[in-house]
Amino acid sequence: MEWPTIFVFAPPASMFITVMSVISFTGSANAGFSELRGKNMQYSKFWKNSKQSDSQNSKQIYISGRRGMQIAYAPAFLAGLTSLVFFPHNDDIRYLLVSLTLTIHFLKRLLEVQFVHKYSGGMMLGSVIIISASYFMSILTAIYAQHLTTTQGLPEPTIDLKYTGILLFLLGISGNFYHHYLLSQLRSSSSSSPSTSKRDDVKDYKIPRGGLFELVVCPHYLFEIIGFVGFSFISQTLCAFTMAVGIAIYLTGRSYATRRWYLSTFKNFPQHVKALIPYMY
Repeated sequence: MEWPTIFVFAPPASMFITVMSVISFTGSANAGFSELRGKNMQYSKFWKNSKQSDSQNSKQIYISGRRGMQIAYAPAFLAGLTSLVFFPHNDDIRYLLVSLTLTIHFLKRLLEVQFVHKYSGGMMLGSVIIISASYFMSILTAIYAQHLTTTQGLPEPTIDLKYTGILLFLLGISGNFYHHYLLSQLRSSSSSSPSTSKRDDVKDYKIPRGGLFELVVCPHYLFEIIGFVGFSFISQTLCAFTMAVGIAIYLTGRSYATRRWYLSTFKNFPQHVKALIPYMY
């Protein structure tokens, strides 16, 4: 039976791509459902697990939030940059756009870590390793899948979504940066090392205002999802679509957990402010 290629390339003949796509999607989706259940990835507001005792938390290895995020994003950025420099596929505009969007995305992340975000907490080293490996393998798999569509001569989808994808990617990355900037203005200073108590950490948080923060607690997540949807439209591979859906499930769960944290932390938190999608969720 011939694979329908209206919106998506036929899957390349690669067991590696198939296995890694399943692992990436399953891992992201499971992490999202874990967030819904209150088992949070330990960074940002949840950098210390409230369900663990102080003695259990003290046995964990923590590093500063800034250093943790640098480690999390750097391998994925290098994977994208390597694909541009050493495997450019100059005759395939779609491959170039995929590599370029992923490289720009993680370069932006690294620049924000260095110059925009302000950190008061830390990250558990185990969480850093999981996040870093997940990003790196997902980006590597997505780029390799795009490479195979060229080398295996797979026919282009009937409906070309890449230009719509470019617009969505630009909208997503711009909206994400704008709301990251608003978040950074809530804190007066950064910390190069993690604080010693969760109580001190909570003092550094305020209810965000401005932009879509008036309607949802995580507009930066909403725009990140839009950016990855744009990337998947540019790519139009099954690998990219499953990657975008997996990330959307994770960020949906994370936004729900974040709203729940705000409700439990601030007595005056406005009830009409949703988690991710204005007026809906």
